[in-house]
Amino acid sequence: MTALAIDIGGTKFAAALVRPDGTVARRAELPVGPDPEATLVSLVRHIREVPGVRDTDGATGAGAAGEAGDLGDLTGVGIGSAGPLDAVAGTVSPVNIPAWRDFPLVGAVSELLPGLPVALAGDAQCMALGEWWRGGHSCSRALLGIVVSTGVGGGLVLDGVPYVGPTGNAGHIGHIAVDSDGRLCPCGATGCLETIASGPSMVRWALENGWSASGAHPDARALSADAARGVPVARQAFQRAADALAVAILTTAALFDLDDVVIGGGVSGAGETLLAPLRQAVAKRAGLGFLRGLNIERTSLERDAGLYGAAALVLPVAG
Repeated sequence: MTALAIDIGGTKFAAALVRPDGTVARRAELPVGPDPEATLVSLVRHIREVPGVRDTDGATGAGAAGEAGDLGDLTGVGIGSAGPLDAVAGTVSPVNIPAWRDFPLVGAVSELLPGLPVALAGDAQCMALGEWWRGGHSCSRALLGIVVSTGVGGGLVLDGVPYVGPTGNAGHIGHIAVDSDGRLCPCGATGCLETIASGPSMVRWALENGWSASGAHPDARALSADAARGVPVARQAFQRAADALAVAILTTAALFDLDDVVIGGGVSGAGETLLAPLRQAVAKRAGLGFLRGLNIERTSLERDAGLYGAAALVLPVAG
């Protein structure tokens, strides 16, 4: 029994073959590129070449012998996609992939791999589910996963069950309004968390306030390095992001009585440069007693958290 897990992000697509014991048999990743649908086709084609995986015509793939061993037939496809999405219709409209608006992602994958069940959830929802399943959080009664990257996404796992809501968009923390006088968000609202705490938003603010990347490309990684070195404007950018994240986290915690918050995504690679001011901001702003015991950690699964969660959509898993 093997699941094909697909993770659709704002800048890259990833896929892996995952077994019920959590073994990742093979992993592939491609940049989104100018034609996201062509990227998706290439990614699935690459995975289908693994020995033992049935192609659409019923023949088995002929990838490098011995690389992954005999995997048997695929039993389902789990997809985690940036949102918003419509899990009922199987469509996605990722804010950071303008070429896809109401794109029939489930239908497109079903055409590439006919006869297989396909399940769809948000990418951050899958990250949260992956952390619950394989990241050491299976005892958490209420877990919030947050992806801080090109955008900011979130997902909830309550009593071991992903809470996705009627359309599949529950937990979309990046579009909680944290600044009523803030910037216009690509989603159309004003002052969303994503306008402050996403990697590109942090970099934009830092550049507007005098930061230069000291010869490096001015991206979130360079900003993180400068913040770790104590560059004031870079540290301020992380503090702004931490303050905004704290507001959104405490809002969610007040609604769902959270145990754990797990932070993933590229910006989480800053480690304590982000987490230390975030924990301090949460502690400072928490009022009611049940909000003061939040456990806030960085992902232990790195980039594979979303793939594990996508696989868990179609595999029998236990915490």
